[in-house]
Amino acid sequence: KALCLDVDLAMTTCITIQGILELGFYARLAYVEAQGELKVPFKDALPTREEQLSTLRNTEEFDVLVVGGGATGSGCALDAVTRNLKTALVERSDFSSGTSSRSTKLIHGGVRYLQKAIMKLDYEQYMMVKEALHERANLLNIAPHLSAPLPIMLPVYKWWQLPYYWAGIKMYDLVAGSQCLKSSYILSKSKALELFPMLKKDKLVGAIVYYDGQHNDARMNLAITLTAARHGAAIANYTEVVHLLKKPDPKTGQEKVCGAHCRDIITGQEFDIRAKCVINATGPFTDSLRKMDSQKTANICQPSAGVHIVIPGYYSPDNMGLLDPATSDGRVIFFLPWEKMTIAGTTDTPTEVTAHPIPLEDDINFILSEVRNYLSPDVEVRRGDVLAAWSGIRPLVTDPNSKDTQSICRNHIVNISDSGLVTIAGGKWTTYRSMAEETLDAAIKAHNLSAGPSRTVGLMLDGGKDWTPTLYIRLVQDYGLENEVAQHLAATYGGRSFEVAKMAQVTGKRWPIVGKRLVSEFPYIESEVQYAIKEYACTAIDVIARRTRLGFLNVQAADEALPRIVEIMGKELQWTEQKKNEELEAAKKFLHLEMGYKARSEQLSKATEISLTAQEIARYKKRFYKFDKESKGFITTVDVQQVLEKLSIHIDENALHEILNEVDLNKNGQVELDEFLQLMCAVQRGQISDSRLAILMKTAEEGLDLRGPVSVDRSGGGV
Repeated sequence: KALCLDVDLAMTTCITIQGILELGFYARLAYVEAQGELKVPFKDALPTREEQLSTLRNTEEFDVLVVGGGATGSGCALDAVTRNLKTALVERSDFSSGTSSRSTKLIHGGVRYLQKAIMKLDYEQYMMVKEALHERANLLNIAPHLSAPLPIMLPVYKWWQLPYYWAGIKMYDLVAGSQCLKSSYILSKSKALELFPMLKKDKLVGAIVYYDGQHNDARMNLAITLTAARHGAAIANYTEVVHLLKKPDPKTGQEKVCGAHCRDIITGQEFDIRAKCVINATGPFTDSLRKMDSQKTANICQPSAGVHIVIPGYYSPDNMGLLDPATSDGRVIFFLPWEKMTIAGTTDTPTEVTAHPIPLEDDINFILSEVRNYLSPDVEVRRGDVLAAWSGIRPLVTDPNSKDTQSICRNHIVNISDSGLVTIAGGKWTTYRSMAEETLDAAIKAHNLSAGPSRTVGLMLDGGKDWTPTLYIRLVQDYGLENEVAQHLAATYGGRSFEVAKMAQVTGKRWPIVGKRLVSEFPYIESEVQYAIKEYACTAIDVIARRTRLGFLNVQAADEALPRIVEIMGKELQWTEQKKNEELEAAKKFLHLEMGYKARSEQLSKATEISLTAQEIARYKKRFYKFDKESKGFITTVDVQQVLEKLSIHIDENALHEILNEVDLNKNGQVELDEFLQLMCAVQRGQISDSRLAILMKTAEEGLDLRGPVSVDRSGGGV
């Protein structure tokens, strides 16, 4: 009864203030529309990076300098430039290279925050959810090519939980009001299994389906950044702040921040950027810039690592996610279809701030364990199916203005230091726009800048304006692209996908006419690498991680695509052979450490104990010696090539070398019997899947057995 009273009271409160809040939102949207079209100086072609750097160096003074090119920093730059403020933005790595590209890919209000708001009658938490749901609606509207509603299933295994969760999810719909994406609904057990056949059947009572938004986070971040650039903001990636510039206030004599001394990381050139206001939007690195301002400043950032894994698409339906509301340690796990794969996460572990977070094996196994709890026993969840894994650092913050400086702020904070440095920290992806608006409002007030109200509500992001759901059909018809490639281009570049299609090379085939793929199983094409340079990509990592998402989807596929990517970039950017090799090695290191390739490859080396039965060992030895005809105890590419020639199978020598290298643990150029047995043991345990050598040798063995013994006459031997 007490629970019902709490829910009734909370719902009454929501209804009372719902109309007032929505009136305010639509009034602001009407204001933006009434202002008419904003001027877009670079509507067609963007300035090059060199031109942007020249503007940064030669402008006498900007109104606003934003440090940080993540979602929040880019949002601040867009908010500022659309208020007619002279705006600059610098990012020491690539745009969206940090936390903003490593999210759960959801645009959501936060179901669990609403649960806390209801149970504790916490108005602050309620307003946080309310704001996020408004921002969710806005983001889905301004970038329709990069985002879409996604149904998420909450399976229920106890009868009493069905009305409990249903009331909570209906409250979520109610708080969204007229911006509710689609109404939630209850499913019977049979219907839930029909929609999500991989789900565990045992004790399943039914399920509740609700809707949130999903997006391509790195591309969304880039769209915000490029929109700011098109409106006239001077932006530059790979440009770090060395130290802040200060000058005495003429009235008080107090030192005030007036810009930053920066370094172009690519060329090493250093220069000053002067600005009336500097905004610190550096996410997990918030305290680093605050300490540049004042060494005595206390840390406010308490970083937390969130790991995600990507597994094959067959683990989830094409258009239905799953929410585990209470994992074994009380966390929430999402299990979502994304880019035709399945993404699962996240963890929440205290960590140190680093620019290169590494996914840990314990976190990967924790997620796999939780996934197993919800999937049918018929579905074997294997460690070897993890195609990529990454860690993102969530910048949780304490409020420096609060008396209790140890307590974590549940939302974001905007702080202005004594010297005028404006810091925006905390928050979530979904609310980047409202955070930016609040930050600019505070900056304008503190620095007496001449600017009107924010104009970013309803402002279409780059590529969104000319997008339609059927745009991909025109790409197929006008350019002769594959259907899958055309759909990918439309969903990535929106209205600008025609620019990418125009750059696509002729394949020389009957179909597709244009569009050479970087790797066969993904729809990324070579012209995207060329276009990425126009979007300020400077390294091969920029292309595999953020312009395309190949590194986040499949590390092995990304590794295979790298040589061609480096070749194309090298030609466009006039790289030397040494530079090409450096780029290749840097990108391989990125995949190895930050995208989980190291953790994946270690699964073989960890299987040191060969736990196979005598019968299995005999079977695998027989297979091995079909290749090792001389009983050397090892096989090389020559041995494999000879067997394949007998079967009239041709594999490129370089590809064959790569296949053996995956299993060659001691890197001596050959695969020994023990290494092969370790491989087969790891395959059986599920630690490794899709091993090319294992599949190749099994297929070749079956082919040899079907052929039978070769006659003396045919072999050319005998006397």
